[in-house]
Amino acid sequence: MARPHDPRDHPDALVARTVAWFDDAARDLPWRRADRTPWGVLVSEVMLQQTPVARVEPVWRAWLDRWPTPANLAAAPTADVLRAWDRLGYPRRALRLADCARAIVERHDGAVPDDEEALRALPGVGEYTAAAVRAFAFGRRSVVVDTNVRRVLARAAGGTALGAPSPTAAERTLAAALVPDDDATAARWAAASMELGAVVCTARAPRCGACPVADLCAWRAAGHPPDEHAHRRRTQAWHGTDRQVRGRVMAALRSAVEPVPRVLLADSGPDRAQVDRCLGSLVEDGLVEQDDAGRYHLPA
Repeated sequence: MARPHDPRDHPDALVARTVAWFDDAARDLPWRRADRTPWGVLVSEVMLQQTPVARVEPVWRAWLDRWPTPANLAAAPTADVLRAWDRLGYPRRALRLADCARAIVERHDGAVPDDEEALRALPGVGEYTAAAVRAFAFGRRSVVVDTNVRRVLARAAGGTALGAPSPTAAERTLAAALVPDDDATAARWAAASMELGAVVCTARAPRCGACPVADLCAWRAAGHPPDEHAHRRRTQAWHGTDRQVRGRVMAALRSAVEPVPRVLLADSGPDRAQVDRCLGSLVEDGLVEQDDAGRYHLPA
């Protein structure tokens, strides 16, 4: 059996072609523009976690208009932050972003740091987000590996439809080996490889005919074999889940001007037990508070 293609055999071609393609094909996103700020990039990265660009962009614009600096957000009431987060989902991200803003003010005089270790020490900022901010906000070399990059490298290098359900050390080693040495090219490669996975090398309907590195792709050369990890992936329906019920409760409380009695939240889920369970989890997560009369409201 022929050895799978390995991008390390032709790194210059893989990087150069992907970056050249990106120069012409990149989506015009506000957090990519010349007037972007490190804070704007950090906000975009938090909002884009598990959320499509189309949903994020209008909320991001409104958020930056209202809180253009970490100091602005750090002083904002929690209820305002949660209302502004609107329907982006996973609202704990909003709380983490507010905590992150306060930490930036307290530790870095209100300026987003460019050091990856300092970034990772901020609340809610993990390995990926720190690397992405370093690359996209400051144009510095870092190893940026998200779901899209993992998919591109899994196909180009491993000949598999999709990577393993969880990232592996081998993936990170491969990704690190491909990052160009100089800051500018490395940052451009990070953005380009992510974009390639987002708009061409997609999970369900890849457009191989439009791919700038199709001839370097081991998956294409192997005849597009199916996902070998499919049996290990978990899928969860949305309808009737606790996440859906939590979302309905949050929507009701965002629109309320006064605390809401439990009885008015009863139709948030199919049964009382599930609604009570979701209310309890929202209180535990710090997203909802209960007053002395047993009514629910967003944190002050």
